[in-house]
Amino acid sequence: MGKFVNNTEEFFTFCEENDVQFVDFRFTDIKGAWHHISYRMSAVNAGQLEGGLPFDGSSIEAWQPINKSDMLLKPEVETAFLDPFTADPTIIVFCDVYDIYKDQAYERCPRSIAKKALKHAEEIGIADAAYFGPENEFFMFDSVTFVDNINEAGYKVDTEEGEWNSNNPYPEMYNTGHRPGTKGGYFPVQPTDSAVDIRAEMMQVLEQVGLEVVLGHHEVAQGQHELGIVFSDIIGAADNVQKYKYVVKMIAHLNGKTATFMPKPLYGDNGNGMHVHQSLWKDGKNLFYAPGEYANLSQMAINYTGGIFRHAAAVSAFTNPSTNSYKRLLPGFEAPSILTYSSQNRSAACRIPYGAGEMATRIEMRFPDSTACPYLAFAVMMMAGLDGIKESNVPVGPMDEDLFELSLDEIREKGIPQMPHTLREALEGLIGDNDFLKPVFTQEFIDAYQHYRFERDVYPDEGRPTAYEFKTTYQC
Repeated sequence: MGKFVNNTEEFFTFCEENDVQFVDFRFTDIKGAWHHISYRMSAVNAGQLEGGLPFDGSSIEAWQPINKSDMLLKPEVETAFLDPFTADPTIIVFCDVYDIYKDQAYERCPRSIAKKALKHAEEIGIADAAYFGPENEFFMFDSVTFVDNINEAGYKVDTEEGEWNSNNPYPEMYNTGHRPGTKGGYFPVQPTDSAVDIRAEMMQVLEQVGLEVVLGHHEVAQGQHELGIVFSDIIGAADNVQKYKYVVKMIAHLNGKTATFMPKPLYGDNGNGMHVHQSLWKDGKNLFYAPGEYANLSQMAINYTGGIFRHAAAVSAFTNPSTNSYKRLLPGFEAPSILTYSSQNRSAACRIPYGAGEMATRIEMRFPDSTACPYLAFAVMMMAGLDGIKESNVPVGPMDEDLFELSLDEIREKGIPQMPHTLREALEGLIGDNDFLKPVFTQEFIDAYQHYRFERDVYPDEGRPTAYEFKTTYQC
């Protein structure tokens, strides 16, 4: 587990020892999607790894115009690992994107932005390390179909675990009758938990690609799961999300299933989150740790949390960047949208996990989801948190009551802010509140990002009728 190579010399030795035939160079776009280009091993040399590899940046959504399309991939050989799924031995290498026209790291490259965020924390003297521990939940279905035409729209997902299959005769087999039911999937044993062996395979393969795996379990919803991965630094943690999603999707695929990190694929059941544990460190000391204070939490950690909450709309444009994200954040489904903090209380947007010592003290932001580009999500939360430290922002709280029991009127009466309710609201928040990002995110990137999200997600979603609208409106 961990690194397989430490430098270019070791990279070529490792490739020779493993009879590598192809080098797969991978990079991430602004929506978090992984892209790749495969080179024959015989065509790769040290000069290319140092100088970069050319590619067409105009063919990536929301990147370069066609008249300035030439860009470079800058490989980071220390990230190399063997692809566990290819027929021929292939090594994967993470890359940053370089802008040859401005002679600098590309301002729309998420991985480069996350690196700049950490450098900013060092330059202002607050922290020299930032650790993140994402928890990415996912669904595993037996099939998915959907249609989106001018005169029809619809979808259907299916899993044998779904309670809707309780009366299914299954001509080729028998109906077991063992199903978790809506909101009934947390920690049941087999046969109700039908994915023990597939999750075990996922965990083993994740270890093969360098992740330190702790656990795996069935989540609350039908067909929903989670694997626990050890935290890492801000770049390593985001890299691990990309590996995690790749392995989960591929293992499901190879077992005749389909995995999705979509926040809310099932109406009426819990959705997928990406809870993100965070802490800042300096000179080997946890800056969030203050023994004897509430949950051992330092004033810096409280201000960091206050910064995220103060900029919540702008932050959520990156941490919850899909229209589907806000269907998960409705009351009643363990999706905290109430912006307060609490010790061990999973109904608050920020939970302080149980942990008595310095190593374990951290905050856990529970509202993000996996539609986020991990590099951007982590960087934005850290920038908002650093701004909160600078401005001494104090969030509402702590609140240890069950916040899910509060009505909207009670939430307003208590003066507790809430997450945005739509992606449009989040993006409009970003448009009006982005100065805290400016030390790292350029105005050009912020403008490009919000325009892209409006055009790709908001406008198309707002313009489409839904099945529920036909149910409520057709007979008007």
